[in-house]
Amino acid sequence: MPSRQRRRLGCRNDERAARMLIGLRQALDHAERANCGIAAINTPTLELLLGAVKVAERYAVPMVLQHAQVHEPVNAIEDIGPVMVEVARRSSAPLVVHVDHGETIEYVERGFAVGFNSAMFDGSRLPYDDNVAQTRAVVELADGYGFGVEGELGIMPGREDGVESTGTADEALYTRPDDAAAFVAATGVTALACSFGTVHGLYKAEPKINYELIGELRRAGGVPVVMHGGSGLSCDEYRASIDQGVRKINYYTYADKAALEAARTLLTEKPDTYVFSDLTVAAQAAITADLDALVRCLYRVF
Repeated sequence: MPSRQRRRLGCRNDERAARMLIGLRQALDHAERANCGIAAINTPTLELLLGAVKVAERYAVPMVLQHAQVHEPVNAIEDIGPVMVEVARRSSAPLVVHVDHGETIEYVERGFAVGFNSAMFDGSRLPYDDNVAQTRAVVELADGYGFGVEGELGIMPGREDGVESTGTADEALYTRPDDAAAFVAATGVTALACSFGTVHGLYKAEPKINYELIGELRRAGGVPVVMHGGSGLSCDEYRASIDQGVRKINYYTYADKAALEAARTLLTEKPDTYVFSDLTVAAQAAITADLDALVRCLYRVF
């Protein structure tokens, strides 16, 4: 293919793709160098997992595959986790396999036991001192493996599975820069999830992201900022957040919603569908299309 016709990638993996897992620090370092956001996709089902990996391979970009503790009723980490790890290891894309929103150190240990190489501990709803102490314990556990850890400070409405959502963020719960600096120093986290205007689940009102606060948090904490509740934003909103210091963007609800809508459409258009697997094919195609658009934005593919 003539060079002028090749797809130009603004945040493509800057090393030859390898069949390997990469660490959280490696992914974040890449994002820092390229000024892009790493897509972090929750994959509690095979359709989400395969759709995410397909898109990462299509554009040769690093990606984080995640399983959140709240998704245990969908698939236990001991069941879906080994599949995630094996798919990541044989992929041509550089992938991280990450425990998302671990609520206890025991849950993080369960993730590491099945092969995950990164974790996020969510103590955001604990008293500050308890959050520091428990996050630090997770960092010490991960240090023994050489793994990175994401912490969280500040509270975002809704749940990671998209079931509950107020659709609005409360500025009183936003992360304060001074607290972020103290928290990072006390815990040693690799990255920090902060509250600055996004919410988990579906947006029921126009999101109002405090971009200035993102920049202040990045400078104060000295580590990459993580956006939770990343579904449902415009490309301009993602890129403005990245420009202020967001380096990892968690995404789930809208990809899962796309899968549901595809299944509903299939049943409407073909009411004589009689096998469930037809629905999974439609769902995976919709997930892949949704994540393709996300990756093109976050990694500045043009």
